[in-house]
Amino acid sequence: MDLLEQQSMRKVLRVGGVPEHFNLAWHLAIENGQFLEKGIEIEWRDVPGGTGAMCKLLRDGELDMAIALTEGVVADIMQGNPAKIVQFYVNSPLRWGIFTSGQNTDLTMDNLQGCKYAISRYKSGSHLMAYVNARNLNLTIAQEDFVLVGNLEGARKSLAANESQLFMWEKFTTKPYADSGEFRFLGECRTPWPCFAVVASDELIETQPELLNQVLDIINQSCYELKFNEKEATKMVAWRYQLKEEDARSWFQELEYAYSPEIDEIQFMDILNDLKSLGIIDRIPQLEEICYSRHLSENLV
Repeated sequence: MDLLEQQSMRKVLRVGGVPEHFNLAWHLAIENGQFLEKGIEIEWRDVPGGTGAMCKLLRDGELDMAIALTEGVVADIMQGNPAKIVQFYVNSPLRWGIFTSGQNTDLTMDNLQGCKYAISRYKSGSHLMAYVNARNLNLTIAQEDFVLVGNLEGARKSLAANESQLFMWEKFTTKPYADSGEFRFLGECRTPWPCFAVVASDELIETQPELLNQVLDIINQSCYELKFNEKEATKMVAWRYQLKEEDARSWFQELEYAYSPEIDEIQFMDILNDLKSLGIIDRIPQLEEICYSRHLSENLV
């Protein structure tokens, strides 16, 4: 079989994720040819707008798969996104940094009431985690307390202009701006659930389930290889994502990849109950509404 015939037989998948260190395992698998060995071509798309933007791309048929925040994608699927969670990607919580402008010297974690939050999109992680943080601190948030900024760059402009006073984003991605003095770090808020899930369109699940499982097998293996090569991986994360090596090491030591397509039903019900108590979802759905049914724990026994 010549090269042209091989290329024509490749199965192309469009996958999106944030341009952050969590997705290094995907980039390494692509660069090392692990997908191509199985006849799969991954068209990777960096999505700096985060989970809200990825959900829109899935809805619009521009992505087949995404690595998205659990809380955001559950909420969007319940609002009609034709997709399902096919496995968790990262089991450990996300450490959301809470930042303000470096010029705002008066704000502390004790006087956040009434501040405006810069968020990428409604129902994005930066939006939904504001409610988690408010619950932790016994604060109230009104609809008018949110300022849409699109992404991290938009947040930089919004905080500098004092259009908003707070911005929540992954701690280590945002920390360099605090180190430079542009932002000031106030504290952090961790997700009370596994932070990232792998999401696939219903069309991919229904028409190419074997291809989907091949992709999951490859990425789970890549995650395993990365995690258990900690010394080299820490240096790689620091270099690729412009982090201090001590920050990369701190992040990597807490990182827990999922490694498996199995979705624990009891754990997922706990997540749904937590999301409902926060007002992120308004009802408890059947698990099959949100998750790929073949990967639910009772179906993998």
